[in-house]
Amino acid sequence: MREKRGLLIVIEGIDGSGKTTQARFLARKLKKLGLSVITLREPTRSRWGRKIRAMARSKISLDPQEELELFLRDREDNVKRHILPALNQKKIVILDRYYFSTMAYQGARGIDPLYIRKINEAFAPKPDAVFILHLSASEGLSRISHRRKKDILFEQERYLEKVAEIFQSLKGRNFYHLDATQSKPQIGELIFNRVIALLKKKKLLS
Repeated sequence: MREKRGLLIVIEGIDGSGKTTQARFLARKLKKLGLSVITLREPTRSRWGRKIRAMARSKISLDPQEELELFLRDREDNVKRHILPALNQKKIVILDRYYFSTMAYQGARGIDPLYIRKINEAFAPKPDAVFILHLSASEGLSRISHRRKKDILFEQERYLEKVAEIFQSLKGRNFYHLDATQSKPQIGELIFNRVIALLKKKKLLS
């Protein structure tokens, strides 16, 4: 019999869609219920994650395959050191980006998204729910125009349009597509209510 694990929740979307805001909102709401929650973000602060962030802010991009390799190494480290230990401790793990972002962003650079998914799922645990926040590329860029540190490599409108298309194509029983033009509280309640239903279904909340 498989031992019960915690819950893995992923929040995805293009830059400016509000992922980080919703991840924090969800974590606060769940903690108020007395639940054990850990919030993680990718890329991480590992040496591979730091290299990814530096690359994104540079005008010189890596070969897409080399770029993908960095994301894989960063995620392998995150899975081993943070995600699996937390799930084994029956914690709720909230991820701000996961391998679906890699499918979308590196897929938009020409690598087959299904190939990216396959090599990630060889080691990365599948999430219990994936919330994808949808927003037009132009609106996303408008929302993040105030940022001092810009990801030159990824924050290009035509490129983000391709990324958004791949996010739109992701389907499955555990995928929830949300309109990111709704108010933050509206989106937050939709995500929170779905997560509460999942927790009760898995008997992690009475």
